[in-house]
Amino acid sequence: MSPRRSAAEARSTRERIIRRSVDVASLEGLEGLTIGRLAEDLGLSKSGLLGHFGSKEALQLATLERASVIFNSEVWNPAADARPGLERLRALCAAWISYLERGVFPGGCLFVSSTFEYDGRGGPVRALLQRQFAVWRRRLAADVRTAVRRGELPAGTDPEQLVFELFGVMMSLNHAIQLHGDSAAVVRAQRAVHRLLDTTAARET
Repeated sequence: MSPRRSAAEARSTRERIIRRSVDVASLEGLEGLTIGRLAEDLGLSKSGLLGHFGSKEALQLATLERASVIFNSEVWNPAADARPGLERLRALCAAWISYLERGVFPGGCLFVSSTFEYDGRGGPVRALLQRQFAVWRRRLAADVRTAVRRGELPAGTDPEQLVFELFGVMMSLNHAIQLHGDSAAVVRAQRAVHRLLDTTAARET
């Protein structure tokens, strides 16, 4: 076997492992990513699977990194070209709701479930989650500030508070869909976002 083919096969195997890990983690949590479980699912030896990552923690980190790529593809990319400010905020929230409604991850938002797993722990996995959430909050807050500067939102709008409340809507939506199968939850989330991003006050100032 040529070195080039060997490297290509290694990349292909690693890709299969990560794809399966994302699905398993969304359903069973990051702690559900056991080497034995994944090896059996993928028809690999435990040592062969472990050789691609070195440790369960490394696999968990790689899984979160891939989940972030998927989230950005589903939520950020569709809205990225919208006009910064209120237009992009609305587009981002619409894409975010759609991502949850469509069940992009089979077990619901992997980041929400991972937060519940790791919010009381320390270590690299929790630190990565913190960084990923911080990046998303900064993106949203930047568009809130732009919307305020342009008069699209009231002058007294607190960006961090508004982002906090938008996160609350999306986490509630994920909960309602995954735990209760609530068919009305999407409309409720859309109404909540509309209320939070209401421009009436801005027009009246």
